[in-house]
Amino acid sequence: MKIFFDTEFTGLHKGTTLISIGMVAEDGQTFYAELTDYDKKQVDPWIKENVIANMAWSIGDLYRMADVICHNKKGTVSHEVSKWLSQFDSVEMWSDCLAYDWVLFNDLFGHAFNIPKNVYYIPFDICTLFKLKGIDPDINREEFAGMQGAKHNALHDAKVIKACYEKLMV
Repeated sequence: MKIFFDTEFTGLHKGTTLISIGMVAEDGQTFYAELTDYDKKQVDPWIKENVIANMAWSIGDLYRMADVICHNKKGTVSHEVSKWLSQFDSVEMWSDCLAYDWVLFNDLFGHAFNIPKNVYYIPFDICTLFKLKGIDPDINREEFAGMQGAKHNALHDAKVIKACYEKLMV
């Protein structure tokens, strides 16, 4: 099962902390979690305006965004992610510019060797797929996918990644 995922975090640096994670399975099932234990000292005005403002609890859509939602600390979220992923025999993870996403996904479990056993240890990047299909990887994803919504919300962005993948693979 392909899982399209995105994370939001406190900045583009090695000490960043996870704010939220969104996942969409190829069959349309969704998962979304917001964390309360991210490093608030790292939140700059851009993060406040573009990420925090688009979190489900901020926009009042917490219970309608996904099949599974949790709003808690990293340990709780890692347990819920594992539980959600366990419904699939084998999982292939896809993201967009996935360098930070994949590190933060692994960090949920404390170490890369601790990710759920059904998750393939090599992630895949939609940017590379754009390049291989002869499309500039810097393309506006929402325009390419024909979608609108709360950009920089992890679940919305995961849905956009899925839509881009499906359009690219036609």
